[in-house]
Amino acid sequence: MTQPVPENINFPAEEEKILKLWKELDAFKTCVAQSKGKPRYSFYDGPPFATGLPHYGHILAGTIKDTVTRWAHQNGFHVERRFGWDCHGLPVEFEIDKTLGVKGPEDVAKMGIRKYNEECRKIVSRYSTEWEDIVTRMGRWIDFKNDYKTMYPWFMESVWWVFKELYTNGLVYKGYKVMPYSTACNTPLSNFESGQNYKDVVDPAVYVSLPLDEDPDTSMIAWTTTPWTLPSNLSLCVNPDMDYVKVKDNNTNKQYIMMEARLSALFKDPDEYKILSKFKGKTLEGKTYEPIFTYFKEMKKTNGAFRILTDNYVTADSGTGVVHQAPYFGEDDQRVCLKYGIITKAMKIVCPVDASGRFTEEVTHFKGLHVKEADKHIIKHLKEIGRMVHASTINHNYPFCWRSETPLIYKAVPSWFIRVEQAVDKLLDNNDKSYWVPDFVKEKRFANWLRNARDWAVSRNRYWGTPIPLWVSDDGEELVCVGSIEELNKLTGADIKDLHRENIDHLTIPSKMGKGVLRRVPEVFDCWFESGSMPYAQAHYPFEHKKEFEDSFPADFIAEGIDQTRGWFYTLLVLSTLLFGKPPFKNLIVNGLILAKDGNKMSKSKKNFPPVTDIVSQFGADALRLYLINSPAVRADSLRFKEEGVRDVLKEVFLPWYNAYRFLMQNVDKLNREEGIKICYNENTAQISTNYMDRWILSFTQSLVKFVKVEMAAYRLYTVTPRLVKFVEQLTNWYVRMNRKRLKGDGGVEDCQNALETFYSVLMTMTKVMAPFTPFLTEHMYQNLRTLLEAVPNDKKSDNRSVHFLMIPQARESLIDEKIEGAVAKMQTVIELGRVVRDRKTLPVKYPLKEIVAIHQDPKAVEDIKSLESYIIEELNVRTLTTTTDKEKYGVSLRAEPDHKTLGLKLKGEFKAVMGEIKKLTDKQLVEFKKTGEITVLGHKLVEEDLRLMYDVNTAEEGSQYEAHSEGEILVLLDVAPDQAMIDEGIAREVINRIQKLRKKAKLQPSDDITVYYKTSGKLSQIITEYRDFIYSTIKQPLQVYPPASNVIIQESMKLKEYNLDITITGDVVPLPSPAAPSNTPSTSVNLSPAPVVNNIKPVAPFVNVVLDGNLKAHEGLSGSQATILLENPVGQNKLSAENLLHQVQGVFGLRGIKVRVFSDFNLKQELTKTSNLQSLTSKTLYVTPARDCSSVANSNLTSPVCHFANVDILVKGAVPAKGVLLLENPRGDVLSFQQLKNQVSAIFNLDGKSVMLSRSKDKSGALTQENLKDVLSLHSLQLYVL
Repeated sequence: MTQPVPENINFPAEEEKILKLWKELDAFKTCVAQSKGKPRYSFYDGPPFATGLPHYGHILAGTIKDTVTRWAHQNGFHVERRFGWDCHGLPVEFEIDKTLGVKGPEDVAKMGIRKYNEECRKIVSRYSTEWEDIVTRMGRWIDFKNDYKTMYPWFMESVWWVFKELYTNGLVYKGYKVMPYSTACNTPLSNFESGQNYKDVVDPAVYVSLPLDEDPDTSMIAWTTTPWTLPSNLSLCVNPDMDYVKVKDNNTNKQYIMMEARLSALFKDPDEYKILSKFKGKTLEGKTYEPIFTYFKEMKKTNGAFRILTDNYVTADSGTGVVHQAPYFGEDDQRVCLKYGIITKAMKIVCPVDASGRFTEEVTHFKGLHVKEADKHIIKHLKEIGRMVHASTINHNYPFCWRSETPLIYKAVPSWFIRVEQAVDKLLDNNDKSYWVPDFVKEKRFANWLRNARDWAVSRNRYWGTPIPLWVSDDGEELVCVGSIEELNKLTGADIKDLHRENIDHLTIPSKMGKGVLRRVPEVFDCWFESGSMPYAQAHYPFEHKKEFEDSFPADFIAEGIDQTRGWFYTLLVLSTLLFGKPPFKNLIVNGLILAKDGNKMSKSKKNFPPVTDIVSQFGADALRLYLINSPAVRADSLRFKEEGVRDVLKEVFLPWYNAYRFLMQNVDKLNREEGIKICYNENTAQISTNYMDRWILSFTQSLVKFVKVEMAAYRLYTVTPRLVKFVEQLTNWYVRMNRKRLKGDGGVEDCQNALETFYSVLMTMTKVMAPFTPFLTEHMYQNLRTLLEAVPNDKKSDNRSVHFLMIPQARESLIDEKIEGAVAKMQTVIELGRVVRDRKTLPVKYPLKEIVAIHQDPKAVEDIKSLESYIIEELNVRTLTTTTDKEKYGVSLRAEPDHKTLGLKLKGEFKAVMGEIKKLTDKQLVEFKKTGEITVLGHKLVEEDLRLMYDVNTAEEGSQYEAHSEGEILVLLDVAPDQAMIDEGIAREVINRIQKLRKKAKLQPSDDITVYYKTSGKLSQIITEYRDFIYSTIKQPLQVYPPASNVIIQESMKLKEYNLDITITGDVVPLPSPAAPSNTPSTSVNLSPAPVVNNIKPVAPFVNVVLDGNLKAHEGLSGSQATILLENPVGQNKLSAENLLHQVQGVFGLRGIKVRVFSDFNLKQELTKTSNLQSLTSKTLYVTPARDCSSVANSNLTSPVCHFANVDILVKGAVPAKGVLLLENPRGDVLSFQQLKNQVSAIFNLDGKSVMLSRSKDKSGALTQENLKDVLSLHSLQLYVL
């Protein structure tokens, strides 16, 4: 049974109800069970840390993952979705270090690794409950119970297997490497980690002198932004091919050597120095100098240190062209010094900085100082010993630790490496085999990173992580790599179940080479190595689920943020390539970053963004989901998060969608309540409506389904979501609005049922298609919509308890009609252009206008527009539509403007001259250009994208009443000249608007029985009377003059233009008189004799007379109880159905909103039904009674019209000849005014907006006017003509 749909909806509250429903259904588990046995769709979830709460970046990526995996499930795949947690590494250890005050390895040694790791274990899942709550509240379906954690022993065991596979294949080695190093976290970082967090900082920039041994009065001038590296200086480097100069400082008389191109870095003006000599950098090679610090002076003799080297990495971009080299604190420094033998791989490294970034005992002047703190002391020392030439600062981009937010240093550390450089070509090849959205991230950013891939340092000098499974002899010559728990226990004789350091560090393996015992190396894996191993480790491969993994690898889909191009995406690809020679995933969506509203990074300390939970509580999860996935972020661009953007999703998408759904359910209920017809929809048996707009929305819907399926198969959410949002607008602002009357039943029961079934079909299809994107709102609607589905007997297989259990429908190609869609698109353009003109001229749509002219150069387009004339006329409230290809007739011509961006880049300096000629192009030239697509201007061939064509309209001509607007190929001209009749109709529409607003204010439903009373005077009273039928056709309730009945619901006095208007709405339908006491005498209200028959003249159109039973009286200001209704008019057109006849009866007697019955016999036995044959009733009398309390009525044998009439022929030039009938009164006694007579003529012959002349003769000599027609009834039985 359908549930009433309230006018207002609290989206977040309804979502909470849906969560309860899903819990009752165990919906996620149920849908996974339903898909067992279907083709598998594998998905990897990148593991987040649970040491912090989810932010908008997590919500965005999670929404993309949920949308795609829901879509896959609802397209017939079995999709396992397991949540994963990153538990090891810096994020956890850094929190513990802060909490416990751990400053370095010594502090950990004091408390013991077991105790330290116990503390880490305690906080690993600190926010796991909050994560599950928020992820669930966002509507994401994922398995938290069957999750994976990188600290699970079975996960760690698979990580060991991965490493042993690499080790066995010769891809693991130990080495020293200058690496980004976090002194706060006491550990090196990989290159991709160091690239995640660059900041603009101000650092010292110092110029120091290093006197040459051969000429102590001449010094090399080196420049550095890291003064703390100067104590470790071992050489200088210059570019061999660039020019260097020896200069004299005119202020100090000192002599310096530096690159000629960099003189301006030290001297502001050429007058400050004198060049003494000039030479190539190669000349300096091998020269020695006096070091600033003497901590490693012995290396001058042993290693040839403190001499000048050459290399092309030295450039003229910055500094002095003389680079100071500390080979264990810079990659290029190390490379060049190795080449010249100043250092060797076998020697003890010169690195007087400890794990915490403090100087060791070797640096006696600054021992114990952190290197960054030491900078200012070193600068002071340089000044004191006379080595400082110039000190300044530099603002530059510098890497920070992504965890501790402290500046990184570059430092040589021993590490275990994975060989990656040798696999670069294979990495690039596998990258090409995967599909990325958007593809530019793969082809540019990621591919460029791969091309420069370095060997991967996977070891970390930390504690809480997966230990590196290498056992080594004391001399380092014997090495054993362990690949499983079983192997470890076998080699050590232990019974280990947990692989963390505290459980295995003490284990030894007997040497097979007589070297005593082997002990485990102290390092643990970089946590990125663990996350890169997750495809295998989450399945405990190869120890379990071997076949399942191999059948589903690579993954069908993954998704994460663009920051993972150097993180998870990279580590996945490296390990997959090295292990299996193939990419780890087939499809990837990369999302952009979510920034604060001001464009800065979201920061808790700055409080520059609203909490996720606040947004969800205020607007709902669906609104946040749609806002995020309908944003630039799904194209890997950044999104500035704006709360109002989420609110606008509610206002512009969800509320119109919800109101359309509500409108459907209201009218389904109305049809059932008033006509006893219940919508029971079955797609397979439902008849397809022939109504044009029904066919359009059906076609548009199926085209959408087809489009979404294609685009989702290509993972292009950025094309899908805008189309889905546009569809809501098309459904609500076009289909529903243009078919409101049909959906309410104004076009008859059959048409109403067709429209409602069409609407239902579209809304149900849309609900299914939108379900993966907005799971809550679609579920909310579906639970009510599904009650209108026809039950399928003995259907035990399908489970339709949730929209998410259903499959996405296939596009029904038979319903797609591109011609109709194209025609409606053109119609919409015409309407939208017309609205723009109305807005520009401040002409509300309530006020009708005479004419709209639609101009298009394509005759087929003109034909399309003309075919939808009635909709254009109604939507724009114009009397006539003129369509034409003849733009010249209306003074329209084409003009061209250059596309500045396109042409500016193409033509550069010649653009200005060409632009001038483009503006001179004639209409004739541009018409030809439109045909051919190209034109030559000043020797340059221009094509379509180079020019923008616009219409010019000459509206300055005297007497012109048109306002113009154009878009693309379509131009509209709107006649904005005022007309009194149109102004009056506009006022009548204003009255309707006031009534409807009052109904809304009183929170009345369309189905509520009410009566509207009004009081006004003068012209407004006349307008309401004249447009009474028009007003009723909209409000669908009785309209009466004051005084109102007693049961007042709402009352308001208002001003409408210059008139006072009082409106009162009462809760009762206009009361009917009580039934008369039973009597043998028939009761009737007939009190006027019928119109006389003159010369045996009858109406040319068939008719029936109708009389009211004595229990009924006419309302809405009417008084008669007898009327004539024409069964068709003009002859052969507008034939009434029995159902339409009933509406005509209610209209003619002002009984709208009052239920009546119509009988064809005075005994009231033969009631009219939908199938009654009206033609058989021609010239007879029908009897109208209340819906209940019927009494008999007097028999009538009248066969002529009870009302006075005149026959009329249309002779208007260009009009189709036709004959019709004018009723001069109706009901009997309610005589029409002359204006009403003209309105009736316009309505009969569809002459709205055209000047009507009614004449007694076939020419103007018998023209009727207000002045010469004193008595309308004098026209009875005459032949009239419309000229």
